[in-house]
Amino acid sequence: MTKPTALVTGGAGFIGSHCCLDLLMNGYEVVVVDNLVNSSAIALDRVRQISGQDMAFYASDVADQAAMDTVFRNHKIDVVVHFAAYKAVGDSMDRPLEYYSNNLTGLLTLLAAMSKADVKHMIFSSSCSIYGDATELPITEASPARPTNPYAQSKWMSEQILTDLCSRYPDWSVTALRYFNPAGAHESGEIGEDPCGVPGNVLPYLSQVAAGRLDEVQVFGSDYPTADGTAVRDYIHVMDVVEGHRLTLETGAVPGFRRYNLGTGVGTSVLELVEKFAAVSGRPIPYRLSGRRPGDVPELVAAPDLAHAELGWTARRNLTDMCQDAWRFQQLHPLGYEGLITTLGSSR
Repeated sequence: MTKPTALVTGGAGFIGSHCCLDLLMNGYEVVVVDNLVNSSAIALDRVRQISGQDMAFYASDVADQAAMDTVFRNHKIDVVVHFAAYKAVGDSMDRPLEYYSNNLTGLLTLLAAMSKADVKHMIFSSSCSIYGDATELPITEASPARPTNPYAQSKWMSEQILTDLCSRYPDWSVTALRYFNPAGAHESGEIGEDPCGVPGNVLPYLSQVAAGRLDEVQVFGSDYPTADGTAVRDYIHVMDVVEGHRLTLETGAVPGFRRYNLGTGVGTSVLELVEKFAAVSGRPIPYRLSGRRPGDVPELVAAPDLAHAELGWTARRNLTDMCQDAWRFQQLHPLGYEGLITTLGSSR
């Protein structure tokens, strides 16, 4: 039986590119939309090389209504996997209006294009950050939302939009996957996390410090109520995250709005992560303790039981795997995708 055609927005980004690869390797047709603001088309070239398969690509913004309408006219889309959004907590504190405008307008424009094309199945990239400063751990899907920064607020507002949509139109099927802290890279080392500019996530930052591209890691907050005073997060391998998307697809277009946590259920402090990455890379990781970053919370750890029960999903990779795969990507791409531009004749 022919697998569905998936439109992956933000498909050239970190999680998006890994999702495209996983879908292609499992028989899905893939169409990608990405404006390349914080991603590289070279990631898609690598996905094609690894999978031996092609996919359509549109260098467009999901907030561009005409562009999105064109995509849906050109392809028979069965499901939309929506990653495209601004995603950094700290950056959202500095640019709140840009985050609300980009993340909410992009979603609304995409939904309008889907509605015109009679496509009513979406998997939405949500975030554990919506839980904010959780009072009970581990966090279940029933835990209250307490977003503490504009990024998290934009994700929570997006979920409210999607909930209202499904309440009004019960033939829509929307699943929000609230993942915790995606990290690592594909085991080949050919695709990974390569943000433009200074990394906003800790693992690519550690990789660049280990490689000598950056001098030290700045650890935000050393006075949290945790074992070593640094923030605790539930790090999850990016390939486990994208497998969660595929398993969600395989449950079919279940009517209504669903939400699932994707996490390991294991918390790791920033200093524990620094120690692990130093051991895996065999390189010293200098770090400097500094004040808390606005919008951050002490601890976020998932209860992933619902995803296991209803999707058959379980995180299969551990912290060592994440560090090894991230370090392999760094070693194979010392300058990230940027170092391949001249050779491949591509550009961001």
